[in-house]
Amino acid sequence: MDPRTPCIIGVAQETWRGVERDAPEPLEIWGQMAERAAADSGGHDVLSAVDSVNIAYTISWQYDDPTARLAARLGLGDGDRIYSGVSGTTPQKLLNEAAREIFAGRREMALVVSGEALATKRRLKKRGSKPDWSFRPEEPPPFPRDDPPHPAEVAHNLFQAYVTFAMFDVARRAHLGMSPEENRQRDGELLSRLTGIAANNPKSWFPIAHSARELIEVTPQNRMVSYPYAKNMVAIMDVDMGSAIILTSHEKADALGVPKDRRVTLRSFCAANDPCYVAERDELWRSRAMEEASREALGCAGIGLDDVKNIDLYSCFASSVNFARDALGLSDIDTRPLTMTGGLPYFGGPGSGYMSHSIVSMVEALREEPAEWGLVSGVGMHMQKHVFGIYSGTPDTLVLPDEDAVQARVKSAPVHEIQNRATGPATVAAYTVLHNRQGPKVGILACDLQGGARCYAHAQDTALMRSLMNEEWVGKEVTLVAGEGEINIATA
Repeated sequence: MDPRTPCIIGVAQETWRGVERDAPEPLEIWGQMAERAAADSGGHDVLSAVDSVNIAYTISWQYDDPTARLAARLGLGDGDRIYSGVSGTTPQKLLNEAAREIFAGRREMALVVSGEALATKRRLKKRGSKPDWSFRPEEPPPFPRDDPPHPAEVAHNLFQAYVTFAMFDVARRAHLGMSPEENRQRDGELLSRLTGIAANNPKSWFPIAHSARELIEVTPQNRMVSYPYAKNMVAIMDVDMGSAIILTSHEKADALGVPKDRRVTLRSFCAANDPCYVAERDELWRSRAMEEASREALGCAGIGLDDVKNIDLYSCFASSVNFARDALGLSDIDTRPLTMTGGLPYFGGPGSGYMSHSIVSMVEALREEPAEWGLVSGVGMHMQKHVFGIYSGTPDTLVLPDEDAVQARVKSAPVHEIQNRATGPATVAAYTVLHNRQGPKVGILACDLQGGARCYAHAQDTALMRSLMNEEWVGKEVTLVAGEGEINIATA
């Protein structure tokens, strides 16, 4: 084995759960988790060796210079300082880049931390108060987004993940030929499996097992949010959670006296992106980036999926889990658990930091069974960004992926032009129906146009919205008329 092969030597995670148990501010969460991860390694003077500080973007609070503030909090010297953008792939991607640097001998040790205190902020607001946390910038920084929003998505309100992931769910259902009722039942059964894991995880935000019926049945307490998803089926971001991961080479771990049974090796990884905008994608029921990235990651590790015992698939919604299952070839009858934590709706979904918790949980499991393999996945933005990490308690040399070739294969698929305005006949490609507390509010559709372009449209008629939920409309024709502003209106 190449002694520069990266391994995780220390991990930590915490959940501040309880009506009156306020979390520390994010800077303090990061600091506490880093110190605990260093102690977890069993080595000596571990933090003093950190020369790469990496922080997953936090929604809870903006600091003037978050990485510098954390480095000062921990007494660290010079080195890389990376504050991420927004994505569910962030922790693994930070580890990927740190692993490349360590493997090349350019860096010795990376610290990756995450922390959210959104539940505490909500409690403070209910008390009529605001957080008085430290080092606030004079001007709030702009929201970190790689690509500008598409004008048609802005006009038709395709901002929230619960909109787009619901649309992907419907597209997959139609492709598989499932009825709306069967699909919701299967989604419920899938998510019920996650709740069973969450119920046995002391770090879970909602440590309660639920039946499929309890998850999908619409009640005043479990209202429909974005068809086919009810409230109990969507990720919860208002949590108080933090984590830390320390990555270094086996060579450096030896020098620091880290016991070999504390080390878990990053054996391979791969990231890839689907087209940015939803309607651009040729087949809305699948992710080519997931397929290519997972194949590359497993191939670099020299294993197949049958070799993997421990799995955590990114689970903000049922569609993200199902797209990953499809990409990996995980069948409905496969009994392996699909989460190490309990998943984002039940364990908790702390913004861009969730994957750090799945990786911490994976490390803890592989320390107990070092001969086993582990796979984690991440999903970012609107099912656009994807990453896979392969871990083992048994060390061997890291094999780096050819991510340029992977991305080139993804980009070889056809891409649809998005047309802002459209009138006349169109064919439904995917849809959802948004709800408020009174019932259906608006349907949001992606439609195929003659000539190969796509557009978005709203369904505003109550009868049509109810029909969208009770029947399969993918593949059916609607008529588009001009609405107010830049909105297209779909009529039956």
